[in-house]
Amino acid sequence: MRKRYNPYPWLRKLRFITEQCIIPITVVQAIRTILFPTTIDVILLAIFILLSFALHYDWI
Repeated sequence: MRKRYNPYPWLRKLRFITEQCIIPITVVQAIRTILFPTTIDVILLAIFILLSFALHYDWI
């Protein structure tokens, strides 16, 4: 079997770092949204939740 060439090794590292950091960032944003709900906070929370689901289920 032939090994596949990955032209973007930095992309794999970026995804790994993002997978490790997205849950704590989402939790902090959720607490901030509960305490001080603004439109931007709600939109950011929705983006972080969607990004965490996408990374967890390999949609990206």
